[in-house]
Amino acid sequence: MKEKGYRLNVGLVIANLNGKVLICKRKGMNSWQFPQGGIDSNESPLKAAKRELYEEVGVKSEDVVLIESIKDWLKYDIPKQSRRKIVSRKFKGQKQKWFLFRLLKDVEISFENDPDNEFEDFKWVSYWYPLRVIVSFKENVYFNALNELKYSFCKEFENV
Repeated sequence: MKEKGYRLNVGLVIANLNGKVLICKRKGMNSWQFPQGGIDSNESPLKAAKRELYEEVGVKSEDVVLIESIKDWLKYDIPKQSRRKIVSRKFKGQKQKWFLFRLLKDVEISFENDPDNEFEDFKWVSYWYPLRVIVSFKENVYFNALNELKYSFCKEFENV
């Protein structure tokens, strides 16, 4: 699981009742992404995913159902000019486990619980749309994660 130079992280694909997925706009940037976050020591990836749901976008774990997680870990390198000063000393990139959740009811998206205050806006979009707006260094990871989750997503929303 751990790999030198990579921070363990979870990626969250959250689908609403209409089969749209949540992407969020990073604060002060024209950059959109799925919610994601680090895995704390002694924390399972699933536990981290449920914690990050609440911290990043205000979604409580009881308001979602886990549809699937990817089997393998995906990783990307963060370009040196994009690395935050604190993170760059320890990590050159992120190694992620991806999860697909479906909301059980309509919820209010909120950024109030995020200690890093990362996002300033959100929107619900079609499944493959995030590939058009994600920063280039994450494109491959997003493609692979969405590709691996697509069967479960389509099965879940075949009647929507």
